[in-house]
Amino acid sequence: MTGTTAVTEPQTPASAPLLVELFTEELPPKALKRLGDAFADGVAAGLAQHGLIDGDPAGRQTFATPRRLAVLLPAVIERAPDRRVELKGPSLKVGLDAQGEPTQALHKWAAKQGVAIDALRRGSDGKQDVFFADSVVSGQTLDAVLQAVIDDALARLPIPKVMQYQLADGHTSVSFVRPAHGLIALHGERVVPARVLGLDAGRTTQGHRFQSSGTLSIAHADDYARVLEHDGRVIAGFDARRARIDEALRTTAASLNASLGDESGVAPLLDEVTALVEWPAVYVGRFEAQFLQVPQECLILTMRTNQKYFPLFDAQDRLLPEFLIVSNMAVSDPRFIIDGNQRVVRPRLADARFFFETDQKTPLAARVPQLASVVYHARLGTQAQRSERVQRIARPIAEALGQDATLAERAALLAKTDLLTGMVGEFPELQGIMGRYYATHDGEPAAVADAIAEQYQPRFAGDALPASPTGTVLALADKLETLAGLFGIGQLPTGDKDPFALRRHALGVLRMLIEKRLPLALDKLIDDACAVFTPLGADKPARPTRETLLAFFHDRLAGYLRELGYSANEVAAVVDQAPTRLADLPARLKALREFARLPEAQSLAGANKRIGNILKKSGTEADGASLDEARLVEPAEKALAELVVTLEPSIAQRMRDEDFNGALLGLARARGPVDAFFDEVMVMAEDPAVRANRLALLARLQAMMNQVADISRLAA
Repeated sequence: MTGTTAVTEPQTPASAPLLVELFTEELPPKALKRLGDAFADGVAAGLAQHGLIDGDPAGRQTFATPRRLAVLLPAVIERAPDRRVELKGPSLKVGLDAQGEPTQALHKWAAKQGVAIDALRRGSDGKQDVFFADSVVSGQTLDAVLQAVIDDALARLPIPKVMQYQLADGHTSVSFVRPAHGLIALHGERVVPARVLGLDAGRTTQGHRFQSSGTLSIAHADDYARVLEHDGRVIAGFDARRARIDEALRTTAASLNASLGDESGVAPLLDEVTALVEWPAVYVGRFEAQFLQVPQECLILTMRTNQKYFPLFDAQDRLLPEFLIVSNMAVSDPRFIIDGNQRVVRPRLADARFFFETDQKTPLAARVPQLASVVYHARLGTQAQRSERVQRIARPIAEALGQDATLAERAALLAKTDLLTGMVGEFPELQGIMGRYYATHDGEPAAVADAIAEQYQPRFAGDALPASPTGTVLALADKLETLAGLFGIGQLPTGDKDPFALRRHALGVLRMLIEKRLPLALDKLIDDACAVFTPLGADKPARPTRETLLAFFHDRLAGYLRELGYSANEVAAVVDQAPTRLADLPARLKALREFARLPEAQSLAGANKRIGNILKKSGTEADGASLDEARLVEPAEKALAELVVTLEPSIAQRMRDEDFNGALLGLARARGPVDAFFDEVMVMAEDPAVRANRLALLARLQAMMNQVADISRLAA
């Protein structure tokens, strides 16, 4: 067996910055940041693989604008260092005959490597003595590899949708995210020859479409960002452009005694407008105050989503009749830009007002019959059938929580009716939000209106939970119906695919049960949700589906608890017991962590693990064994039995009081008797009755020890 080992010769070749830019037509804004980062990563990784990076490739600069992807690497060498290559050949046993002369196999191998027999050296490969041949391989040049590096970087881009276009020759077609029109490959002052997407590398690029001084020539790679900004009116760095826009927005808002509002709505819009402009300027636009009669969520959404404007808010977070425009034109007199944008936004706001006023003419209750014509899922029926199922799930939840079940059923009846309104049809993101406005207008109880708005909460990780009791009931019922129904027809999440957001629904249920400390049993909630499908004609979720869904919840539960900062062993100690009441899990975990710090913890955890193994092998059930104190023989087992009998009532009372810390602290007293039992007593005694009694004692001990959590999981 032969092999190759490469050893780099120490060299200090001269290096220079390398600039690679691909100039294109407008790139998709929502993907621009990812494309820019991936392009820079790909070029840097490719050059590093060929040994052409001098220093840390992390020091690169990444550039991404609506019409370009570029990277500047600070130190790239012209030619990679030569490498001394060590070729492993045949073993001495194969290469030499009995007289110690080279065999034919060795001659052939040496000739293949172009090395004389006398130049071979002997050494060990760690297993046996072998022959080695040494040679020097010349390092690759930047000119030879750059084109392939760029090609590979482009091929690996996370392109949302590839388009095919024809080159200037009229017959060659290439594929890329957008047509490319220019390529720079500049090593210091020198153009590196490369041809990518039908483009020959050069040193020229284009600046701002309207405000540039013309075609820009880059004399040196380090001049790129400066020339683009000074002569081309382009801020090439995505992060630098974003920071400038952010500062201008906040400064302008502050000058108007206003704010940009909730940061969760500002950040994604800021990313998007950064990808739409190259030379940003911020201007103030205004609209008529009469539009503020429309719910502000509608106006905010149309400005942010349709027009990419930043709404402004007063100190009470009320929408103002002003907004900020991020323009791609910095001009001394922006009147025409502002007027044009104001003319554009007015019809959108007028549409929102029209939808709002028209929708209010038909009460939500009058829309309920229309739900029968809206398909929810081909195998799960219509929205009307779904509404009925949610009502049936909501009632027992409300009753268990001491809430008004009639209000919960009314909220479930009306919950999806705003899907039939013009406003939600135009802006699906407003479902639930508009339902609250329309329900309030219709004179529905406030609890019903609030529940309609809160039914989708939490909408995403970290989102607020429903605030109202009826909203909590409806949100639970809605998510449970979705999970039971889709699991029942086999629509389970697979890998990273979760088209119905079932993981998010399950996490929402768990968060409500735990963070609101709801006294509800998870298994009963699942049973009630599965049960509502049979009378409505849908496929009845089978028993295995119920078990699969419960396991799915426990899997999500483990992830949720780990995100709270608990270790895998701590989480397993509670989750592996398949808990159904979840409200007290954080308190159990906190107590478990405190217990683990005790000097007795490791000994008791190890003993608990040993007990579990013994009971499992013997087939003894922890809750099915009967202890006969008259059959206790050894002093150590009598002492342990006495301790168990003494501790059981105390721990049981602490569990009823939810004093989990006290329950676990009480176990610390058991260390001595437990250790003595295992040191002095043979559990598997020859006498079957004695053996069964000792197993029963261990079963009771384990049941007592694991009431808070399975402490065996703490064993090192």
